[in-house]
Amino acid sequence: MNEPQPTKQRMELYGVVRRKGSERDFWTRIGTAFENKDGSWNLLFDYVPTSTGTTVQMRPPKADE
Repeated sequence: MNEPQPTKQRMELYGVVRRKGSERDFWTRIGTAFENKDGSWNLLFDYVPTSTGTTVQMRPPKADE
């Protein structure tokens, strides 16, 4: 029998840089993450942050996408 496959989760990747002298951080979408069957993740980067102060955030897709 062919059982329906569960929908794989997809997340968006963001590079986050703290702005000096600002209370707000600068967020740039840098790629997408896809969940594998075993629960691990593949990260596909469109851009690789090079600043030492950049963190990478994995977030659910926005509702309008």
